[in-house]
Amino acid sequence: MAKVYDVPADVLIQRLAQALKGEDIPAPSWTPFVKTGAHATKPPQDREWWYTRCASVMRKIYLYGPIGINELRKDYGGGRPSGYGAAHHKDASGAIIRGAVQGLERLGYVTKAEKKGRIISSTGMQKLDRLATEILKEMVSENPQLKVYT
Repeated sequence: MAKVYDVPADVLIQRLAQALKGEDIPAPSWTPFVKTGAHATKPPQDREWWYTRCASVMRKIYLYGPIGINELRKDYGGGRPSGYGAAHHKDASGAIIRGAVQGLERLGYVTKAEKKGRIISSTGMQKLDRLATEILKEMVSENPQLKVYT
């Protein structure tokens, strides 16, 4: 069985976002209007950005868990120019990340680790690993010269 480490992140996140869209993780009503943080100048252009962010957060918790909301805010933040000087780092929106994590907790994919942050649950790990296995099988069928070590 393939792991999340074995497949490209962009393919996994895109496929997981499509899977999460079909599940009970509704996007908040304010998603068309909000910026993703103080570093951003405009809201995202993709209308389905909420599911992409949820999928990305789930992957990060899988890879780096236990991880807290503040650490995720730092990861999703970016540089904000200040006048003529260099850009300073600004954290991403906490409400967006908190809402994504809480939605993943409701589905049972993420759980709280006492005083440490969030970790991926066994059902979340199974979902991601099965998805990674499907993606890897498709990659091998498209390119038979690709070597896969199991």
